[in-house]
Amino acid sequence: MNTLPHKAPPSPEAVLQVTQQALQRYEGQKGSLLPILHHVQDALGYIPESAVPLIAGGVQMSRAEVHGVISFYPHFRQTPGADVRLEVCRAESCQAMGGEQLAAHAQQKLGCGFHGTSADGKVSLEPVYCLGLCAQSPAVMINGRPHARVTPDKLDQLLGEGARP
Repeated sequence: MNTLPHKAPPSPEAVLQVTQQALQRYEGQKGSLLPILHHVQDALGYIPESAVPLIAGGVQMSRAEVHGVISFYPHFRQTPGADVRLEVCRAESCQAMGGEQLAAHAQQKLGCGFHGTSADGKVSLEPVYCLGLCAQSPAVMINGRPHARVTPDKLDQLLGEGARP
C-alpha cells in the first residue's frame, strides 16, 4: 500500500500488527532484519519510526543498528511515498542510450531529485540499477511495470498530465 504524504499515517495498531506479523514470519531465521523491513514497507508503504523499536527488540538489536540499516539502503523509505513510483534505470547500458538526459528530464519535470517526491506528492522518483531491459535502453519502471526505449516525451505520456506537477 503506497500512501500520499497528505493521507493519514497508519494507526499505531496497524503498525504494531504489521510489525508483529513480520517478526513472527521470520522468527528464528538468521539475517531476518532485511526481510522484516521489506515486509513492513510492503505492507505500510514505508517504515514508520514507531516500528523501529519493535523491530529492534524482535531481532535483538539496538534501535541505532536498525535505523542504520534503514538509512543505509536507499530502497527503504522512512516517510510515505507517492501513489506513482517512478524508477529510472541508472545502469551503464541505459546511460549510454540517453538515460542521463532522461533522468535529468524526470528531475526537472517533477521538481525533485532521486529519493524525493514531487511537490504535489503524486510521484516518487527513485534510481534503479538495471531492469533487465539493456537491449531496449533507456528503461523506467512505473509502479512495478517496466517500460523500454523511453524518451522524455514518452515518459511524459506514461506519467500522464495528472501525475505531473
